[in-house]
Amino acid sequence: MAVLNFIGPDERWALEGEGVRLRPPRMSDFREWSELRTASREFLQPWEPTWPADDLTKPAFRRRLALYARDRDLGLGHAFFVFREEDGALVGGVNLRNIMRGVAQSGEIGYWAGAPYARHGYISAGVQTITRFAFHTLGLHRVEAACCTDNGASRRLLLKVGFSEEGMARGYLKINGNWRDHLLFGLIGDEPAGR
Repeated sequence: MAVLNFIGPDERWALEGEGVRLRPPRMSDFREWSELRTASREFLQPWEPTWPADDLTKPAFRRRLALYARDRDLGLGHAFFVFREEDGALVGGVNLRNIMRGVAQSGEIGYWAGAPYARHGYISAGVQTITRFAFHTLGLHRVEAACCTDNGASRRLLLKVGFSEEGMARGYLKINGNWRDHLLFGLIGDEPAGR
């Protein structure tokens, strides 16, 4: 992927992180995204909702982009792909969703890594970058995240980037066809890692 692919109508949403660049997905990302998700299927499926039969098709990707754009336009969420700075390779994704204003001023962070890029620090950098975006650009007070109780890599990532483990929710999300318990994490904007 060429660096020039970052220039476009969503350039104002491009974010720089440590060794990574984040920007909203666009249709021209379909092939690289589809290939990475296909190659990472066994790695990702234990931690994600069941993939629809057409999940990796161009029409499904187009629908996904439309939902991302709608959420961004309504102020409900922001989805980003994470690209390795050195060569522009797509390595995964991070998102901020379920943004609540009013007395809450909060949102939830989610993320995924392509199998070849897991445990190289790219997604940690992406989570740190989107966290700064949540606090400094969007003015949120709190961000939250959750991971399956047996997902040690995700738990370590969240603790590494400054989240505090706050408890456990039983049957929290339906993951890979089963209701799974999740560890809950939070980070407040004025805590050291949120600066």
